[in-house]
Amino acid sequence: MDRGEVHSARLNEEARTHLLDQLDKLKTSFGANEAKRMQAELERLARKKFRDVDSLIRCHELLLFIRAHPHNPTVLRLAEAQLRTFPDRVAELRDRDVDISFLEHPSVSGIAGSSVIDTFSFYIVRELVRRFSSQVEIYWEWFESENRLAETWPRFMPLLEEDAQVEANVPYRKWLDAARGACSELSWLIERFDELPISDKEKAELYDSQQIYVRWTPRFPSTRTGMRSTTRTVFYHDGPLIPRRDVRLKDELHAPPPPLRKLSPTEGERAIDLARDASTIRYRELYGFTHADPKHVYQAELGRGVQLFVTGLPPDKRLPLRASHAAMFFKNGVPLGYFEGLSLFERMESGLNLYYTFRDGETAWLYARILNVMHHLTGVTSFAIDPYQIGYENEEGIESGAFWFYRKLGFRPTQRAVLQLVEKEEQKIGTRKDYRTPARTLRKLAESPMIFELDQQRAGDWDSFHVRKIGLRMQGRTFESLTSLVKNLNSWSAAEKQLLEQIVRARSAAEETTYLKLMRQHERLRAEIIKLGS
Repeated sequence: MDRGEVHSARLNEEARTHLLDQLDKLKTSFGANEAKRMQAELERLARKKFRDVDSLIRCHELLLFIRAHPHNPTVLRLAEAQLRTFPDRVAELRDRDVDISFLEHPSVSGIAGSSVIDTFSFYIVRELVRRFSSQVEIYWEWFESENRLAETWPRFMPLLEEDAQVEANVPYRKWLDAARGACSELSWLIERFDELPISDKEKAELYDSQQIYVRWTPRFPSTRTGMRSTTRTVFYHDGPLIPRRDVRLKDELHAPPPPLRKLSPTEGERAIDLARDASTIRYRELYGFTHADPKHVYQAELGRGVQLFVTGLPPDKRLPLRASHAAMFFKNGVPLGYFEGLSLFERMESGLNLYYTFRDGETAWLYARILNVMHHLTGVTSFAIDPYQIGYENEEGIESGAFWFYRKLGFRPTQRAVLQLVEKEEQKIGTRKDYRTPARTLRKLAESPMIFELDQQRAGDWDSFHVRKIGLRMQGRTFESLTSLVKNLNSWSAAEKQLLEQIVRARSAAEETTYLKLMRQHERLRAEIIKLGS
């Protein structure tokens, strides 16, 4: 490349960077003038080529945000059109021998034109094979566990044991090729595991022990770039986003919930598939999605273009103690993130994961609306947050200032020493205009769980509770149901024993909300469980 070409390339790079900077500024600025400027910038973008992966990724994330928060129909159309060019843009970089391996990194995975590679669980691989058999394959380049195959494959390959137990360098792929015939390697393996006369859980344990890497190269509708839920209307932003300071969590929880519509099993399965795909493409797996019950999926329209799908678990997949609910939420059809709630009595351990791309949006309002739905659906009045969510051994949480996000919504640390440190920090913030909490202090603040309690008469009851403590205390004892946790059951009244039996039976009810409702009626059981877990 001569001096003129180098100079031209530098100018083009500067122009691309300037264009992306302009899009970044305009993505959260709304109004008639901003919409016109956004349209012009998107039209300019259509004429630009990208020569490096970093710029392409930045462009992708900006377009996804704009697609979820469009100024008007023209902006939506232009953003969608540009997103559809990404398979070609990625292919162009590949053809120019640009290293695109970073596109498989968990922080950005799922861009159209790229793949994801991981040792996905048996349940996820089985679903991928069922729905996308031509898009998934075993990725042998990373496989290193041939000794594990010697323990599993002889179950369905005649005479492989003769080779595997005594010979070195067993050609397992040749054995697989001889056995599978015209079927693909992965499809054949999953079919054989499914035929084994053992439980699903045992199949999963056996399959997962092999540590087989699987590559999924999804088509456009299953990528982060193109994944959409079905929407009837689009919300266009013509005014400012709702800032955190305007969100009052207590008021939001007391507000009437949006209508919940129970989906048909077919609709429920479709919603669950979307949630699983959105997680798998990001190298994540949420128990509540993997084992969700399509017969019990609810949809709510939260407003401002946001759809929420809430799932429960079938009786055979439920946790021993806590009721489990998972939720995926979309804005104008674009997946924004997910929520998990694990509940006992009136307390829910709540976890929100808003995908990084959308963290400049209306996070506080969105979180409050989700908690509103969970409060009215399950009856919980207390929301607890694990320290990881706010930065404990999670530097991303420290960098984003997650602690102050929750604190300003009304959450408090459950550890007294941390609460005292918070109060000192709040004094500094109130008296020193430019003060920012140092990262080392944020790490100390993140050592304590946080909690928001709607019922102040019961404030503090769950401060020292962790369900793990119950499990640790139960070691050496047999757990059959809640009854086995209770001491001095003989001293309970007949009514208390009868209600306890109803609660135990409710673990198999159609909805786990029945279990929670009965639980909240049993004050003595509540006291026993809190004592065991504190």
